[in-house]
Amino acid sequence: MNFAINRCRIKIMGQKNEKFDFEEALKEINQIADDFERKDIALEEGLKKFERGLMLAEKCKSRLKEVENKIEEIKVKFKDAIKEEEE
Repeated sequence: MNFAINRCRIKIMGQKNEKFDFEEALKEINQIADDFERKDIALEEGLKKFERGLMLAEKCKSRLKEVENKIEEIKVKFKDAIKEEEE
């Protein structure tokens, strides 16, 4: 299963060597939300969009956690410099 967002490729469970574009994923999530708010969607199409939105949201959440962890690593690495800045 391979989903494409314009020129962006989303990494799907277990697939490697594919890029995840956080900003493009957010755009698609917003588009899916807009679709649900603005028009009647057929049951099957709605189900697919709902599943796609949740998958993208999970990937975004995971990416945010990775970034949060990286920030913490950087803060630990440069803790002395950060302390000097705060004083």
